[in-house]
Amino acid sequence: MHLAVFGSTGRTGQALVQQALCQGHNVTAVARNPASIDATSDRLQAVRADVLNGTSLDGILNGVDAVLSAIGTHGRRPTNVYSVGVANIRDAMHHAGVRRFVGISALPVTPRPELGTTERRVAVPLLSLFFGEMYADMTRMEQVLRDSDLDFTIMRPPQLTNGRPTGQYRTAINEHLRRARRISRADLAAEMLQVVPDERTVRATVSLAY
Repeated sequence: MHLAVFGSTGRTGQALVQQALCQGHNVTAVARNPASIDATSDRLQAVRADVLNGTSLDGILNGVDAVLSAIGTHGRRPTNVYSVGVANIRDAMHHAGVRRFVGISALPVTPRPELGTTERRVAVPLLSLFFGEMYADMTRMEQVLRDSDLDFTIMRPPQLTNGRPTGQYRTAINEHLRRARRISRADLAAEMLQVVPDERTVRATVSLAY
């Protein structure tokens, strides 16, 4: 396939790019600073763009089969990088005739009634104290996708680690995954690539953890 990866200089984005190339895909890696993309291949095209600037995305998705988004931010300040960024990606996909989208949200964005008792009462409220603004924008991002006609998959990982890929993890489609504590960015990237052709995950959420 020809895959476009947004957020390609982040730790998960770098894993996506590397693994996609290893699997033989062509990759368009999108970043504000393409020089920071840590990969080389004759099947890799690095493109400069900013998801918060919709016009910068013009034309970069032509010929792409699927889009993978690992965009994100750090800190506790209010943000719109997820919701506005994905809305701009959606528009660029429409213009290029691309329908398949796989993007990263987070386990705490799961609706509270679907969470386990401990997560609902302790873990998610505690995390929301520190990252509530980020989760709020992820919630808006998920709504942007649901309101679209894209064939989207929303990934909801728990805590991300920098461990190596194991291939040994649990998944749940459109269900909350119990006892989900952590997953490596490498395994998250591997699952994102795996779900691209999986019709069961279209317009669905995927939770994963060890």
